[in-house]
Amino acid sequence: MKKKIILNEDQINQKISRIAHQIMECNIGEKEIIIAGIEKNGYIIATKLKERIANISNIKITTCSVKINKENLLDKVTTSVDKNYYLNKSLVLVDDVLNSGGTLIYAVKHFLNTEVKQFKTAVLINRNHKKYPVKADFKGISLSTTTVNHVKVRFTNYNAEAFLI
Repeated sequence: MKKKIILNEDQINQKISRIAHQIMECNIGEKEIIIAGIEKNGYIIATKLKERIANISNIKITTCSVKINKENLLDKVTTSVDKNYYLNKSLVLVDDVLNSGGTLIYAVKHFLNTEVKQFKTAVLINRNHKKYPVKADFKGISLSTTTVNHVKVRFTNYNAEAFLI
């Protein structure tokens, strides 16, 4: 299959920087923000968001990895941070691609078992094929595709790219 590049590394970095600024605008006055990234790519993006926010603000940022079984969304969701830590704090849940919304909504469900001060979602690519009633508050790009197309985001030590297959 032939791949078509949607975002190159520079474009991905620009999108992440813009999302970082948007997150800060929604969290003026907060002492701490928790950025929870869905493993693997969502967590990579979360760590990049933390770096960008650290460059524009001295607010405390805690990253958290979210483990969810994408093959069986009903399996238990776990995080690298105890749920009591994000009690009454601002939280941003991050993933690379929002397609049907299944992964994001089941991850959201996990966080709703604890009272958070504010809950937002961020994705690098929003595909607009939602099956579940979930939206991205912050998105790098909205992409109209057919349901047979697949969007992949790949991060390596030397490169990052998003492409359509």
